[in-house]
This record gives sequence, C-alpha cells and structure tokens, in this order.
Amino acid sequence: MKLKIFLGIAFWSLLLLAGCNRDDISFDSPTQLLRFSTDTVFCDTVYNQMRSETYAVKVYNNENKDVLIPRIALEGGSGSLYRINVDGKVGTSFENVALRKKDSLYVFVEIAPVANAPEAIAEDKVIFSSPAGEQKVTLFSVVQDAEYFIQTGENPVTINDNTTWTKDKVKVIFGDLNVAEGKTLTMEKGTKVYFRKNSGMNFEKNSSLTINGALGEEVIFRGDRSDTKYDTLPANWNGIKMEEGSLLNMNYARVFGGNVGLQLKKNDATINNSIFHTFQNVGIYGIHSKLTMNNVVMNNCGEADLAIAAGGNYTLNYCTIANYWNLNPSMSALGIYASDMWENEDGESEIGDFKLNVNNSIIYGDTPDMISINKSNGNILAFEYEFRNSLLKFTSNSGLTIGNTNTANEDPKFQNYFTQKMNLRVKADSPARGKGTNATGVTASDIVGVSRTNPITIGAYQ
Repeated sequence: MKLKIFLGIAFWSLLLLAGCNRDDISFDSPTQLLRFSTDTVFCDTVYNQMRSETYAVKVYNNENKDVLIPRIALEGGSGSLYRINVDGKVGTSFENVALRKKDSLYVFVEIAPVANAPEAIAEDKVIFSSPAGEQKVTLFSVVQDAEYFIQTGENPVTINDNTTWTKDKVKVIFGDLNVAEGKTLTMEKGTKVYFRKNSGMNFEKNSSLTINGALGEEVIFRGDRSDTKYDTLPANWNGIKMEEGSLLNMNYARVFGGNVGLQLKKNDATINNSIFHTFQNVGIYGIHSKLTMNNVVMNNCGEADLAIAAGGNYTLNYCTIANYWNLNPSMSALGIYASDMWENEDGESEIGDFKLNVNNSIIYGDTPDMISINKSNGNILAFEYEFRNSLLKFTSNSGLTIGNTNTANEDPKFQNYFTQKMNLRVKADSPARGKGTNATGVTASDIVGVSRTNPITIGAYQ
C-alpha cells in the first residue's frame, strides 16, 4: 500500500514539473527599456587567434511582468570577431529570449580575433530589439598580431640563431624559452614580450640579451593578462634568467608582474633608463655578478627590489629604489639585500668578494631598515660598500656605516608611490632636491630625458 502511495505521489509530481514550463507562463513584449550593468565592455587586449577571457553583461527587466525580448544579436552578424552566449547558447543572434519580471539574465562575451595588422581595434555592438526601442551595448578590444613560443612536454623552446625581435608582433611565451649558448637575442624599441603563467626566459652560457628600447617605446616584459588590474599584481610569470658568462645590455625597458624579474648568475649586466616593479620575490637578483644600473626605478617587491648573493660588483647611479609592498606583510620588502654568501643548486655554500657602490640614489619605503648588508663569519675576501650623495632609510640596528654626504631617514616626498599610478618623481620641497653631483654620460639626463642641471635632484628623476 505504501509503495502505491509513493508511486502515485511521484507520478503527480512529475506531471506537475512537466507542466511548469515556459509555455504555461504568459510572456509579453517589453514596454519599457531594459537596463544593463554596463553600456560598454572593454575586453582585455587579445592576440592573433587567441581566445579572450569571458566577460559578462547583466540585463535587467524592471517591469512587473514577464517579457520576451524579440531579438538579441551582434551587429556584425556572423562576420563578427565576437561571440556571445545567451541563456546557455552560443552564437551571434537569438530570438524570443525570456526574462521574468524583476529578474535578470547574463549575456557572456568573448573574442577570438584574426589580426591583419600589428595592432588594431575590434569593435562591435550587442543589439537588443523590442517594441520599447533598440538598445546597444558596445564591445571594444585591442587586437595585436602575435608570434607564439609554446613549450610542449618537458623540453623548452630554444632560439638557436642570432635573432632580432621588433614591435611588429607581440611575442607570447608559453612555458620556457631558451636562448642557446653563444647566441644573441636583440629586442628593438617597442617590442612586447608577454608570458603565460609559470613561463619565463633563460639565456644559456655566453649568450647575450640586447634591449634597444627608447623613451615612449620601451621594451615591455609582463604577463599576458594585459587588462589594467594585472599591472599591479605579481606572480603572473616567472622571470628572465641569465646564466654564467652571459651578457645583458638593457636600455629603456619595463619589467613587471612576475616572481623574480631578472636573475643574474656570474655574468655582466648594464641596465639604463628602466623600471622594475611588482614582483612576488625580487625585482633583480644578482649572484656574484657585475651589474651597473643608471636611471633605474624599482618598487613593490615582496622580499627586496635588489637582492645580491655570493658577492660581486654592483654600482647604482641615479636610481630610485622604493618599496611600498603591501600584499603580504610577512615579507621583508627591502630596498637592497646583500650578502657575500650563496647556497648553490648542490646545497654547497659559496662566498665571493663583495663591492657595492650607491651614488646619487634614493633607497626608501615602509620598512624601517631598507638596506640589509651581511658579511659571513670568517670571510677574508674583499667586502666593501659605499654610499655617496644618497637618501637612505635605516635604523641604528642596521649596522650600516655611511658617509656625511648622504641624507638619512628623510621622506623623499614622492609624487605617488602607489603602483596603480606610480610616479616616483619627488615634490618641489623634497630633501632629495639639490643633493646630486657628477651627472655625466648616461646620467647627464634623467630617465625621461630631462637634462640634469644644477641644482641636481638625486634619484632617477630630475
């Protein structure tokens, strides 16, 4: 008996559910205009033949009745670079779309373009047609032509010949890209190099990287998610590694948003007029290398802007080393960390001679001691550091010895140190003004090409 009752209830329940379909609801034509969450969808910059992420537009029915939207369609039709998803269906045109009273639905948007120029604008509109009137939501994206380097399996893609990259095509790297031993990769002004998550570049022994950027046409290294919110997020890619004996000459580059921006290992490097910011660990990590930096700006790195291990020879001229990291308060957020010791890949400790010269530079941020210099016990090798005409932040516990030409613990008064609108120029009443000296050669002009004339401002900006 109980079984019969249960089966009867189940039967009538199924009939009731079957009867509750759209045909039993009275849908009317809209008499009021629809409302949208946005009137323009700005899609992330996308690359040739690479599908974008999905964006959403929410459509609201403000009427006190259920409506049937006669037509939702892309203005560009089947030839559009965009595709939309309405009510779970993908296409370019939909008819009689139901929307319950005081309810909403999502229209999902994506683009998978084919680029026919180095950079172009892709624009279309989603049209909502009803007796209440025609409404449009604009779709907008920048499309860039791209060349892809895609690692398959465990073996990285390798550049085996001397190669020059230009701004004609964005370089998009999936996985690891190697430059073979003894080969040179040259990047001309305006070149853009974008990395997928967990991707990076490696320069093998005795190879070279030459970056010939220009003011306003800097060479860019960043993650491939180029919508603006990713400008201030770290860990979107791994970094650039230079192996022993390799050579780096960098002029006018912007490197940001990764784990370790640049790792030097027993090699020579010169960096001029460049910006490094927003790295999960370190902006530049030098292992017993020789590095000269002129007019370099750094900011927002979890452990340190510049980290030095196993000694080496490092010279900073007219640099602004700021660190206002606030993403993880447990990280040290130093300006410079330096040690004469390093533990190599085999777990063995290496100690190297150490020399650091900082001239006409600013090292400042939120951490009380922005500079940490550590000498190993028993090290009998050379261990030298000197600061001249620089503005430094440190406490009496740091153990630093600085000369009387420096300015200690005075706020440089940056225009805006937040990375969303980073402007590390100093204000008119900054204590960094008038403290500079010996601005010649590369540093005769600042990072934006302004001549350094007396009184000279220290840091990367005159």
